[in-house]
Amino acid sequence: QVQQAESGGRSVQAGGSLRISCATSGRSISSYYMGWIRQAPGKEREFVSGITSGGTTTYADSVKGRFTVSRDNAKNTVYLQMNNLKPEDTAVYYCAARSSISTAWNYWGQGTQVTVSS
Repeated sequence: QVQQAESGGRSVQAGGSLRISCATSGRSISSYYMGWIRQAPGKEREFVSGITSGGTTTYADSVKGRFTVSRDNAKNTVYLQMNNLKPEDTAVYYCAARSSISTAWNYWGQGTQVTVSS
């Protein structure tokens, strides 16, 4: 059974930093494209960041310069370092994985809540 477990979400004040993690069990993520997707109540899912198996990263315009995605294949874990957090970053952050032959996300975590207060 493949499980993705996000952790690290909490409440922080605007301007603060937070690192959230996604540990995957049941399958190696080394060859997967890994992504972070967030969703605020009543809003559409928003792609936040992604990282290829080779380490190439992409970011949504809203988080460029503030967030950094990374992966540690030895630990089967991906991370999202979030700096200079803003209230609009408040959302549930999900970790997702996609294989090279898939056009959709194959695996999702349960999400971790990040709340940024003014």
